[in-house]
Amino acid sequence: MDINLVKQYAEFAVKIGVNPQPGQTLIIRAPIEGAFFARACAEAAYAAGAKEVVVHYSDEKLSRIKMENTAVEVLEDVKPWLQRSYLDYVESEGGACMLSISARDPEIYKGLDMEKIDRANQAAMKAQEEWRSYTMSDKVQWSIVAIPGPAWAKKVFPGDENAEEKLWQAIFQVCRVQEGTDVTAAWREHLVKLEARRNRLNELQLESVHFESANGTNLTVGLAENHTWEAAGGRTPQGYEFLPNIPTEEVFTAPHKDKVDGIVHGTKPYVYNGEIIDGFWVRFEHGRVVEYHAEKNEALLGHLLDTDEGARHIGEVALVPASSPINQSGILFYSTLFDENAACHIAFGAGYPGTVKGGNAMSKEQLLALGVNDSLVHEDVMIGAADTTITGQTKDGRTVPLFAQGEWVF
Repeated sequence: MDINLVKQYAEFAVKIGVNPQPGQTLIIRAPIEGAFFARACAEAAYAAGAKEVVVHYSDEKLSRIKMENTAVEVLEDVKPWLQRSYLDYVESEGGACMLSISARDPEIYKGLDMEKIDRANQAAMKAQEEWRSYTMSDKVQWSIVAIPGPAWAKKVFPGDENAEEKLWQAIFQVCRVQEGTDVTAAWREHLVKLEARRNRLNELQLESVHFESANGTNLTVGLAENHTWEAAGGRTPQGYEFLPNIPTEEVFTAPHKDKVDGIVHGTKPYVYNGEIIDGFWVRFEHGRVVEYHAEKNEALLGHLLDTDEGARHIGEVALVPASSPINQSGILFYSTLFDENAACHIAFGAGYPGTVKGGNAMSKEQLLALGVNDSLVHEDVMIGAADTTITGQTKDGRTVPLFAQGEWVF
């Protein structure tokens, strides 16, 4: 692990990712194994003028012990202090922003009771619904960045004694962190390209997009009324820019929750509730999943889709070319943060209010009227393949090519 590159990565995650403003509080969520990286981020935040850095540490091995040994009724009794610990800072003078550091074992809950895990996670999501509305609507700056954890590294590079070092190098590569490179300048150049694609899609005034590939995918995704395509960056009501996901390669928008039809096949394994779902497909009718199958953990896929009524609809459709650095690396990261940026994807569950015009200021009812889905969950699954063809249908009846052989045509 190159300490200088780690420092560059931390500074980039803070200054470009979450972008704390002078006088703001930065809240960092980090695994205990990532304390050294949290400290580097704290130093970068104070250098940027942050008023205070507050760190919440987690221990996923302890989380497994707790999940295994605690009664589900106790797990469902989520105390209000957790949400208040965020809201008290957001509502204070100067406000707050959030940086989440991930190093999660993709199979931390493997072998445990799926229903128990699902009930516990649903209770946690419900208990933090108000805080979640701040991030989903870009009311605060927020960002997610990943560092290698021992179990995660071994999953990505099984049997390799240098797994953690190799994962560090892979993360640096796909995040454009290189010795002698201005990381911030490289990212600004990349974001300009994404924004150009976003602008072109908005100019087309699309009504729907259609996906096809040789694996059997044949899916039409109708788009929400007044939808707008977005690229990587977010902006708060105060005009503070931030980068929610590091890395990012997508351009995305809101589907209409009732206008998705056809079948779609997953093209990469998907991590949910600490286990892996693989070899899956789902079939939609009038926006709702009516049939599904998975070669691995089909029951877990069913648990996801049965979270609530909105979980059987989709809230996001995202376009990512096969030439994305994450896909070109040839590495399956077993992390949605990375793998969703290797392929086109859809998300079961909630849509982002900002993907319709004026949506961040709308109520749930107003968003639903436009077709933006609502759910406790937002779970991205990868559907893009090397031969994916995507066409768009415009509001004036034209059919326009968007992707051919997995790549942008403009």
